[in-house]
Amino acid sequence: MSKVPAALNPTEEDISLLLAAQTHIGTKNADKQMAPYIYKRRADGIHLLNIGKTWEKIVLAARILAAIENPADICVISGRQYGHRAVLKFAAQTGATAIAGRFTPGSFTNYITRSFKEPRVIVVTDPRVDHQAIREASYVNIPCISFADSDSPLKFVDVAIPGNVRGRHSVGLLWWLLCRTVLRLKGGDLSVMPDMFFYRDPEEVEREAQEAAAAAQAAKETAEPAEPAADGAADVQADVPLAGNVDWSAEGAQDWAADGAADQAASSWE
Repeated sequence: MSKVPAALNPTEEDISLLLAAQTHIGTKNADKQMAPYIYKRRADGIHLLNIGKTWEKIVLAARILAAIENPADICVISGRQYGHRAVLKFAAQTGATAIAGRFTPGSFTNYITRSFKEPRVIVVTDPRVDHQAIREASYVNIPCISFADSDSPLKFVDVAIPGNVRGRHSVGLLWWLLCRTVLRLKGGDLSVMPDMFFYRDPEEVEREAQEAAAAAQAAKETAEPAEPAADGAADVQADVPLAGNVDWSAEGAQDWAADGAADQAASSWE
């Protein structure tokens, strides 16, 4: 970590997060340009990435992004599904412009397109998936920062951050660390946890919501006992006499025939 300022050195918690998210796990293939970032190769053929290099490049990329006056001139891109939520959260926290999903060809080169942009720097999740954005950025001299796996091509990539770009937790954590470092360099700090940057399956979210609603309903039914009758209602019922004690003979009989005759005499048919 000799190339990193002392204030930006990683803590034990940061290293633990990188290991827990398997950020150092690469692939069985290795690109020639990624050789300086590979620590070693395991017996099963998987290449392990150097976490120290990962942290150095995160700090370098954060210093580049923090030096840009207008955060909207930073364009964060993720064509990989695991990075969609991460780039949206990054943009919400830093004010950058996010492109989550398919990159529209011509967004950097064709000013007629509705999605035309002129960023000062772009940050992509995977050089292999986001190759269209990287190539167009090279046409208009836009610097490119990219996360890169052991087999990622680094053509037209100016700053490569080694890391596992195929894992859901790894991609989210890398974006979270980059966002936190940028905010710290600007004098702030990131208030959200890393899991806010993790991809979540919509079906899984819906299933969890249904299970939570069912559990809450079951708990509500078991916690609510039968409500006793109110005191006022009991008093009213106590004052009502029983049907057997009512003296029906005290009430006078009503002559319905007399009432009908009086009404007929009062009306005029003329």
